Amino acid sequence: MERKTALYECHLAAAGKMVPFAGYLLPIQYSGIIAEHNGVRQKAGLFDVSHMGEVKVSGKGAFEYLQNLLSNDFTDLKAGKVRYALMCNEDGGVVDDLLVYKFDEENYLLVINAANREKDVLWMKSKEFGEVQVEDVSDEMSQIALQGPKAKEILLKVTEESNLPAGYYSFLPEVEIQGIKCLVSQTGYTGESGYEIYCSNEDASRLWYLLLEIGQEVGLLPCGLGARDTLRLEAGMPLYGHELSMEITPFEADLAFAVKMAKADFIGKQVLLAKGEPTRKRVGLKVIGRGIVRENELLYIGDEVVGQTTSGTHAPHLGMSIAMALVGQEYFTPGTQMEAEVRGRRISVEVVSLPFYKKD
Repeated sequence: MERKTALYECHLAAAGKMVPFAGYLLPIQYSGIIAEHNGVRQKAGLFDVSHMGEVKVSGKGAFEYLQNLLSNDFTDLKAGKVRYALMCNEDGGVVDDLLVYKFDEENYLLVINAANREKDVLWMKSKEFGEVQVEDVSDEMSQIALQGPKAKEILLKVTEESNLPAGYYSFLPEVEIQGIKCLVSQTGYTGESGYEIYCSNEDASRLWYLLLEIGQEVGLLPCGLGARDTLRLEAGMPLYGHELSMEITPFEADLAFAVKMAKADFIGKQVLLAKGEPTRKRVGLKVIGRGIVRENELLYIGDEVVGQTTSGTHAPHLGMSIAMALVGQEYFTPGTQMEAEVRGRRISVEVVSLPFYKKD
């Protein structure tokens, strides 16, 4: 049976269309995916992302533990900052991608993908050493994402600017919003500026309704999973199970920026070194023929299969169909044309640079 977030009744009250996702019942849309997508690009949107997993890593040796567990380097990560990282297996594939929040040298919060929660926690616990403790606290908190160019304006109606993190990928752990204790992070998964706000389950619905009420005059919309997916795809952001998996390496996913091969070691490093340059890589595709290309479509040049799509949609803001794909190394170059086979029909596509969309 699917779980319900603390905001489940709020979604029903707003006529959210509920669907099963990652073990939860969540809204896929309210007013419609296109309206919600464009609302985030132009004004602001509010998302329930309480299904995401949260894991505390604490104790002496927490820093050394994360250095070994994850691909990125946390040597220069300061308290109050956030860093993206990949958790690899011994074969160099990706167990999950995640965010690391640093409170101090012995206390961190890892935010993981909902569908991977149980798998991730088992993996993390299996790699514990010394006095490090790994604790799954996902059921203790809710997470609300306020995204879009009006996000800061909305929050400033209910709190002081000193209560907002000052830069991208930074956070403040103890913020009060109208008496609600929150962690406020300047992060997101939409390609827009915005915030992710963590609070207790007991306070979640009050915070949700407060933000919707004060944001109404600037056009804030409640948004579902559908718009979240089209927004992240326009922004060229990978999704686990699509652009990332146990069989896809970070370099194949074009995420070299989050892999620091110069640090002493991390799980999977030696295999990644041995593999060398990837023979396939994630690229963006612009559909130049008629139709929409979805995930898992084979890509052809003539009769030769040259890759496979990993995600695809019609991009509401850009007004065109787009996709991401893994293609062979000869086909990485922007401008390369190929065809996607969709239900027995070939649709012309062209390799383009990622991201498809980048905010001004």
